[in-house]
Amino acid sequence: MSVLLETSAGDIVIDLLVDYAPKMCENFLKLCKIKYYNFSPIHSVQKSFSFQTGDPLGPLSQQSDGGSSIWRLLSGSPADKTFTALFHPKLKHLERGTVSMATAPHPSDPDQRLAGSQFIVTLGDNTDYLDGKAAIFGKVVEGFDVLEKINDAIVDEHGHPLVDMRIKHTVVLDDPYPDPAGLREPSSSPPPTKAQLATVRIGEDEELLDEDANEEAAAEAERRRREREAAAQALTLEMMGDLPFAEVKPPENVLFVCKLNPVTTDEDLELIFSRFGKILSCEVIRDQKTGDSLQYAFIEFEEQKSCEEAYSKMDSVLIDDRRIHVDFSQSVSRLSEMWRSETNTKRKNTAARRGGGGWGGIKELEKWRKYRNEDFEPEDDRGYRMIHGVEDLRGRHEKDRDSGRAGPSSREPPTNEGGHRPNVRPPARQGNRYDSSHDGSRRDAGRRSRSPRRDRDRDRRYDSEGDKVGSRRDRDRDRDCDRDRERDRGRDKDRDRYRGRDDYRYR
Repeated sequence: MSVLLETSAGDIVIDLLVDYAPKMCENFLKLCKIKYYNFSPIHSVQKSFSFQTGDPLGPLSQQSDGGSSIWRLLSGSPADKTFTALFHPKLKHLERGTVSMATAPHPSDPDQRLAGSQFIVTLGDNTDYLDGKAAIFGKVVEGFDVLEKINDAIVDEHGHPLVDMRIKHTVVLDDPYPDPAGLREPSSSPPPTKAQLATVRIGEDEELLDEDANEEAAAEAERRRREREAAAQALTLEMMGDLPFAEVKPPENVLFVCKLNPVTTDEDLELIFSRFGKILSCEVIRDQKTGDSLQYAFIEFEEQKSCEEAYSKMDSVLIDDRRIHVDFSQSVSRLSEMWRSETNTKRKNTAARRGGGGWGGIKELEKWRKYRNEDFEPEDDRGYRMIHGVEDLRGRHEKDRDSGRAGPSSREPPTNEGGHRPNVRPPARQGNRYDSSHDGSRRDAGRRSRSPRRDRDRDRRYDSEGDKVGSRRDRDRDRDCDRDRERDRGRDKDRDRYRGRDDYRYR
């Protein structure tokens, strides 16, 4: 059992609760069937609360009678204009899209309420104010975007939309009730009457004045620009680490108090504001170096209701000869600090379980430097290591020390008088060290050669021997040169002896 309402803003589908409100559902279905609601204006729009319709002429027409029930239209009796509305105890106005009959108290019995043709549709949740005043008989199942458009419509001080919003057509999708005697369903939707057309203010097809349209467009563009700018700034702060995440919002239970007297302390504010509820923290912000009050504070209440009450009653109150200003806190620094501390603690614990490292804290990073030695060295190979570890450096020092002990044996051996190097057997090695069992004499000689004077004498001896070998080579080279020179001189004499004869010719 459902009905489709075609409106200026779109289509709405309503399911009827025939088991809980049978008479009201029958009245509504039959009125839709005879097209009674066609061209009925939507009025009394209250943002996020409700709107009302069902009167063919609406409250702006002086000829309107407020609407009639189906039985008055069929019988013509004024007594049948309204009927008694029944309120089911299980039906409450708890969600958006609840459909209920508008009622009025009976003239002789205020406890009894009467309904006609007008009905109400809620535009928000928890509209329990209507319980006992409007009788629920259905709910919206499709067309919540249409409800959103009606909720955002521009209205005057009485809730009437400036641009007409009306029910254009009604379609009964399912009707379980038999038609009463005399009911005739029209073959087509009837055109609006002159009285209905007279109530039109601005038609739905008409546009607003250009000036108003330009102002609204400019305001909308400015609003969108501010939203984009705020989102970009929040994202930048998140990337810099000043915000835990871009969508963070300030807490609603924290109060900001400024224009304080410098002598006002935390205890004074906590004592004054504690009458509104339990205070979790009260802190006057002070200079880090001097400790002087910066004349503003943050007060955190346990409940949001206490914070709102303190905001409404403590603004411009005189405290220590100063009129303070109270507002809701817009700071998220404490939330960011708590989030950052908790995150870093988790990372530190994770790094500790893995043997250190990570970026959970500065100390862990200092212990794992890669290019210089530190006091701390890990015992295992997990994590980062230095380029040259302590063990490698210690091994190199031992090698240098052992090679220094070897003395002249580690140097290149001198040449003998013939210019040839003597056969020297290299000492046996074990790992990076010399084996002392094969080279004991050289080890002792190396120990004696540690004296600088002996080293100089040894180098001088090597140099003198080298000079002797060099001079012998020079004498041999000069002798060869003299022999070649005498041979060339004899060859020249023979050539000159034949040069003076004229008969020396080739025949």
